Amino acid sequence: MQVRRGVPLAGLTTLGVGGPIERLVEVTDGAELVAAVREADEAGRPLLVLGGGSNIVAPDDGWPGDVVAVRSRGVRRTGDQLVVQAGEPWDDLVAYSVEHRLAGMEALSGIPGSTGATPVQNVGAYGQEVGQTITAVRVYDRAEKSDYSLTPAECEFAYRDSRLKREPGRFVVLDVTFALRPGDLSCPVGYAELARRLGVEVGEQAPLVDVRTAVLELRRGKGMVLDPHDRDSRSAGSFFTNPVVPAERAVEGCPSWPAGDGQLKLSAAWLVQHAGFGRGTRHGHVGTSSRHSLALTTEPGATAAELLAFADRIVGTVRERFGVTLEREPTAVHP
Repeated sequence: MQVRRGVPLAGLTTLGVGGPIERLVEVTDGAELVAAVREADEAGRPLLVLGGGSNIVAPDDGWPGDVVAVRSRGVRRTGDQLVVQAGEPWDDLVAYSVEHRLAGMEALSGIPGSTGATPVQNVGAYGQEVGQTITAVRVYDRAEKSDYSLTPAECEFAYRDSRLKREPGRFVVLDVTFALRPGDLSCPVGYAELARRLGVEVGEQAPLVDVRTAVLELRRGKGMVLDPHDRDSRSAGSFFTNPVVPAERAVEGCPSWPAGDGQLKLSAAWLVQHAGFGRGTRHGHVGTSSRHSLALTTEPGATAAELLAFADRIVGTVRERFGVTLEREPTAVHP
């Protein structure tokens, strides 16, 4: 394991904020990951386990303990199942699945970050969620000091949520097992915008390669594919989740979708934009993306405090105007 000191968190996160790390420990396999976590716990040092850094707001003061950067790699295929190491870059895995004619994650193309982070957030986009294909998540349980596999039921997947997220700091993901469907065609397309781009109806299938290409084009058009030359991609993707409310609390004019049990999912992007924070709204070194009001972006020199204050302004204004409370998608981490 390589240990470095004083490395800025900003350089390890897609939002580009965060101060110096006391000890940065880089691990390359599951055994090293467990050993690094145990060492930090036994020494009583604050611990942050970091994958691609695409879903966190790191503290300006830095981290006074250990940041364990997960660099484990590897995809093992058994039939239609893939066992994937936690540090495997997510979009590389999606590309692998499409290349090997395995359907189930093609609509999740272009999402930044590591595979191990995806079950925590139950990452989803364009009508797919990782929880739909996950069959097991192998974890190290810091409370029990042991490693074992969680079933999908034990993960308690929900919209952008899971047990792993609701018990922060307890579970460290070591690898994830996915069950995919063989064939050249995608799963039924479940998102209207994607269906229009593909020229199919919602519920129809399309070639896997075409779905991946269309999703990448859509995400690039919104600045949501990481690109060092695209300042709009200096973000965490969607900063707020689409709120789910009782049907009687629908907001006039706001796009919505049935969410079951008499509830609706509202468009967070619409709420943000109609609260006065349209595309390209800037405040200091932070603001909304010039191409998508739901993505908050930073410029060099931005701080976490500045970003979170701007996000809080949006939340407060949306609540005041529409009576709906937005929830942040990225996690603001603290020692």
